[in-house]
Amino acid sequence: MKNFSKITLSVLIVASATFTSCNNDDEDPAPMAKESIYNRLGGSAMVADPDNSGQMIEKGRLSFRKVVNSAIGLIVADVQSNAAGNLQAHFAPLLAETGSTQTTNIAKLSDNLTDFFSFNTGGTNAVNTYSGLSMVAAHDPAINKRMGTKSSSADYTKFEGYVGAAANANGVASNTELYTDIVAVLESLRTPIVQK
Repeated sequence: MKNFSKITLSVLIVASATFTSCNNDDEDPAPMAKESIYNRLGGSAMVADPDNSGQMIEKGRLSFRKVVNSAIGLIVADVQSNAAGNLQAHFAPLLAETGSTQTTNIAKLSDNLTDFFSFNTGGTNAVNTYSGLSMVAAHDPAINKRMGTKSSSADYTKFEGYVGAAANANGVASNTELYTDIVAVLESLRTPIVQK
């Protein structure tokens, strides 16, 4: 009789757990997937391009371009003022170019970075394709003559700081999930970029 009671009790416990877990599944819907960074920055909604009169641009792409251009501006300003820890050694070949060539090549750098970040954070339209060098090749001066020197971890942390400040300046507050997700994307690139 004791064995029968133990078996009955075990069956009741298993049946109760089964019914309870089935019941909970019905009440708790599956968690929603997080929207892509690109979509949270405006996605594929078309807006007027403030830099190209009469043209339209995806709002997500415009958001990235603004952050990229602001980050480039901060880097150049630190180089020009000889600020401590600036990244001049990395950008020296590009900054040494003169006149309209330099402006054109900085614009190409901006476009390339905008393509890269738009494509890798959820931009799906044809405008958001990246066809540049791999991160390893792009940051190796032996392969990319526009890269002045290899990056250390401290250099990369400095670069992340520029991007963070640029994101803040363009409406992405540091204490938000969006900011944290952007930093996570940057951190995922640390290993291929840091080469010394």
